[in-house]
Amino acid sequence: MYIGADYYPEHWPASRWETDAKLMKKAGFNVVRMAEFAWVKMEPEEGVFEFEWLDRALEILGRQGIKAILGTPTGSMPAWVARTYPEVIHVKKDGMRDTWGVRKQNCLSSAAYRRLSERITRAMAVHYADNPTVIGWQTDNEFGHPFCYCETCRAAFQSWLRTGYGSLDELNRAWGTHFWGHTVGTWGEITIPVDTGSHNPGASLDWHRFFSWQNVRFQHDQVEILRACCPAQFITHNLMGLFKEIDYYDLSADLDFVSWDNYPVWGRPAVRYDASYAADVMRGVKGRNFWIMETTAGPCGWGVFGPNIKPGEMRSVAYQQIGRGCDGYVWFRWRTCTAGREQYWHGLLSHDGKPGRRYREAAAVARELHALAGRLDGTTVRPDVAIIYDYDSLWAMRIQPGYPGADYQRAIGNYYNALFRAGVNADMIRPDADFSAYRLVLAPHLYLLADDVAARLDAYVKSGGVLLADCRTGVKDRDNLCHARTLPGRLSAALGIEIPEYEAIPDECSYPVKGSGALAGEYTAVKYADWIVPRGADALAACDVWHLKKYAAVTRNAYGKGAGWYSGVVAKESAFYDALVAAALKDAGVKALVTPPEGVEVSVREGKGRRLLFIVNHTDREQTVRVPAGRTDVLTGRKTGGELRLGRYGAAVLAAERRRVR
Repeated sequence: MYIGADYYPEHWPASRWETDAKLMKKAGFNVVRMAEFAWVKMEPEEGVFEFEWLDRALEILGRQGIKAILGTPTGSMPAWVARTYPEVIHVKKDGMRDTWGVRKQNCLSSAAYRRLSERITRAMAVHYADNPTVIGWQTDNEFGHPFCYCETCRAAFQSWLRTGYGSLDELNRAWGTHFWGHTVGTWGEITIPVDTGSHNPGASLDWHRFFSWQNVRFQHDQVEILRACCPAQFITHNLMGLFKEIDYYDLSADLDFVSWDNYPVWGRPAVRYDASYAADVMRGVKGRNFWIMETTAGPCGWGVFGPNIKPGEMRSVAYQQIGRGCDGYVWFRWRTCTAGREQYWHGLLSHDGKPGRRYREAAAVARELHALAGRLDGTTVRPDVAIIYDYDSLWAMRIQPGYPGADYQRAIGNYYNALFRAGVNADMIRPDADFSAYRLVLAPHLYLLADDVAARLDAYVKSGGVLLADCRTGVKDRDNLCHARTLPGRLSAALGIEIPEYEAIPDECSYPVKGSGALAGEYTAVKYADWIVPRGADALAACDVWHLKKYAAVTRNAYGKGAGWYSGVVAKESAFYDALVAAALKDAGVKALVTPPEGVEVSVREGKGRRLLFIVNHTDREQTVRVPAGRTDVLTGRKTGGELRLGRYGAAVLAAERRRVR
């Protein structure tokens, strides 16, 4: 297993490099990521390459048994690039070109920037193709910004649309340009929707898609070079978890595996739901395990910094990710830099370069993970539950939220967090995935629902699957046009309902909700309510307000061999989602190995005849967890009784029974 830190030898005197390498080896580190911001160091002037300094650093690291991942350095351009080719700097929404001096300033449509990027990538690839210390590559760094509004991007957007639609008649149909008389008569009339909240929704969605495609294309250019020159070295990219601007399914297609940058220690102490949520998205974009390429090593910040990572917390952060499918673990950064914008983004070593508490804790984690590596080999998370995670729905809901405060990722989070609290893992899948691999599929706020996806969901339920959908599902088609049918459209049969009307609930208002059966209790509807008419479904909850009493708020429908659940409200209480998810899990026959107390996370990795149960305490207090007796905690070698005690930020990994074939 590769464990290490992000290392920037160019920030320190060469006389220090040997000390760093020896300290890394002592800590049990065997990998570093390097060079992703060192373009000017490797190409100080156009066409002049200087790799001697990096060769020397790699040689020193290699002597200590430390391998390296090299980053293509195109996320931060040298001053000479901006000076010689000013058109490579992106244009802002106001039409002004940005001023060189930060990172991520390049126009992705610029032919000059693409050419220069390919040249430095090729020079690095040729030089390091046979270097025994270099095991892989990271493309660029954290793709995602900036949007550029220059004329080159406008022309590229027009060309992309022409390729995609084929004719102006088809584009005008898809965008519904008859509204407001916005029909375009030539490709050259198409503008960039600068304000996506006001422009045509179809154009705005395509602008998001185009920007994502620009990043995918830019990476692909580099990947082709790296594949040709370095076939024995892997290629990855450090994604950003729940980042919203790029379709990570598309971006990851060219990669051997994805990595991501996890910084869960920011504000007040809290259960790290989002870090698990993001990890499952990262595992889902390629359907395979991932690496952590950056993670919290100390207080983080640019102008100001946040809280320090508490004693023991570094270990729990690591085990959360390992339990979710992480196979390589890299802290950011090795040493806190004394210069530049990230002087307050602290590393394992502080400014003084002395190994202290954080270094020692990282070393202890590294020792444990190396000992665990053999058991982890060949294992991954294989849940019976999936959540559809769709970038088109995410973008479309940002363009037209519908009800105030609507947020696609937050809507998923309501259900994801309930699964987390229930101790049940989930895969994040794209809408065209194979639903039959799962007992339960959740489709929260699946705003854009194409007819072919709806048909497959219908067939999934009919053949025995359990589907849980909720409000704003099936509103629009792939073009971001509203379906001309009663909601939930093509899912009406599977869900056994019709929704003739709906409403937003103002922030100063709320509706009481009364549940029965599996949802027995009183809840509160906020933000939104569907007026649901059951057409064969059983009503399990209703809004207790005069104009909605004859309508349902939550329903269950027996359909074929399966069942379709639907929630037409956004609930204030997490208990609502806990009850709804518990009922759907029971319907699907999904049971947790361990039901954790509040603040404790459970995940399972399995494969090659092994099954490992990860239990992580996210709190700063001792927790007691009921677990199967007689299991071995592979971290300590001790057998479990009926209860497991975890200290603050504690973690355990239990050898669990193998899954029974269903």
